[in-house]
Amino acid sequence: MKALLSRVALASVLMGASVMATAAGMPTTPAPKDAEVFIVSPADGATVDKTFTVKFGAKNVAIAPAGDQTANTGHHHLLIDVDKLPAAAMPIPADANHVHFGKGQVETEVTLTPGKHTLQLELGDKNHVPFEPAVVSKKITVNVK
Repeated sequence: MKALLSRVALASVLMGASVMATAAGMPTTPAPKDAEVFIVSPADGATVDKTFTVKFGAKNVAIAPAGDQTANTGHHHLLIDVDKLPAAAMPIPADANHVHFGKGQVETEVTLTPGKHTLQLELGDKNHVPFEPAVVSKKITVNVK
């Protein structure tokens, strides 16, 4: 019985430590000096077909695959119809609204439903965590016909 209680106590301590580590987040990477990301195309306010190409741009930072340890590099994440930026010190979610380009891609084809949509880029570090401070593009709006 004592051994069982010890194992339960140890499991509780370990679970508590895991929850605290998750709540504390991951280490952040300082943003490269004067780093910028931007959407090259489409233009803000453009009317686009339901499937269209989005081209990404970057300045004062090199684009590299996720996991690349080289200083001053990052990779793009396309935020679609996102009102609030992903949490700092946590990996950017991977879902229909947070699209990862961890191979270092600089453009993609997007298919959206008809109507108004917003697009924004956020640069992630080698671990998909936003830089500190966050490197984000201006949010643009597209009208899908």
